[in-house]
Amino acid sequence: MFKQFLLVLALFVTPLAMADKGPFVGEISTTRLLADYVKFNNEFTAFTPSNDELTKTQKLDGKDIVVLFGTWCHDSEREVPRLLKLIAQSEVALKSLTLVGVGYDKRDPQGIAQQYNLKYTPTMIVLEDGKEIARMIEKPKVSLASDLSQFNSL
Repeated sequence: MFKQFLLVLALFVTPLAMADKGPFVGEISTTRLLADYVKFNNEFTAFTPSNDELTKTQKLDGKDIVVLFGTWCHDSEREVPRLLKLIAQSEVALKSLTLVGVGYDKRDPQGIAQQYNLKYTPTMIVLEDGKEIARMIEKPKVSLASDLSQFNSL
């Protein structure tokens, strides 16, 4: 009877021990994101950008990129690692890359999500001289590289 109790207890406790400890909220480095979040790392590893995507990513040279995402969000788990892979493989020289994890409420302690009027995750914003020139919300319309390299004065 005691063995059965332990088996039942193990079946319930093991999933709880492996449960998500909650979303990461705040700024995070690429290295830490990929090291601490397996799904992000798996997508980064699996994604193979095309030559066309790498060429389009070069248009981001000298730009600032702000990425607002949730470690709990399946769209973020797909799109953020793809952006990171595009940046790494294209060797584009960004002015800056800011990764900001938000909670389920789409907020972060620094107020960056509110500053950029975040509604859906992920949201990737391209800035030039402090002005927003491109934005990708949730998932690309064409492709990530195409959407982020189509500059408009927003």
